[in-house]
Amino acid sequence: MFEEGQIVLEDSEKRKILLLSIIGEIEGHEAAPEKCKATKYDHVLPRLAAFEDDDTLEGLLVLLNTQGGDVDAGLAIAEMIATLSKPTVSLVLGGSHSIGVPLAVSTDYSFIVESGTLLIHPVRMGGMVIGAPQSYAYFKRVQDRITGFIAGHSNVTKERLEEMMMDNTELTKDLGTILVGREAVQAGLIDEIGGISSAMKKLRMMIEEKN
Repeated sequence: MFEEGQIVLEDSEKRKILLLSIIGEIEGHEAAPEKCKATKYDHVLPRLAAFEDDDTLEGLLVLLNTQGGDVDAGLAIAEMIATLSKPTVSLVLGGSHSIGVPLAVSTDYSFIVESGTLLIHPVRMGGMVIGAPQSYAYFKRVQDRITGFIAGHSNVTKERLEEMMMDNTELTKDLGTILVGREAVQAGLIDEIGGISSAMKKLRMMIEEKN
């Protein structure tokens, strides 16, 4: 399973956790270009369902280094993680951008390394878009789904998220906000600064408390 970014870890007390990595582009209904690293939601969703159903697995650790990608695929994975009954922890390494932000906050507890980044920006659509009021209303509804999920699983308000999305002072070619390490914690998006040892220790503690 490691070639699909998944591996089962077992500690000295025979406690098993699933390690899931979400890297590169989050692939939706269309396949990502051949040379791109991608996380395929049709691989991840069944694995998460199997994890929920497997009594030998007691916790989930999600490693994130993603540029974002398909909104529906990203939200589907985030909703799946958020509704698991077992303890879950996320760790942002490198970056968790765009639709990666809901994934970073979908777990019970979240970490980010000092150099890790979150990028929040407005919803974009590729290809031809009809410039009609209905198109803008659709964009707004998609954006509301994202901000609603993030606000519901973090300590930041929907209004503050929208302010960060529309900031025109940080990115030279786009609207949005980039948060590095402690800034993400201070903003209320991520729970704590820490690396792999902190994330593993927290997850094991949560498993012990649940048992």
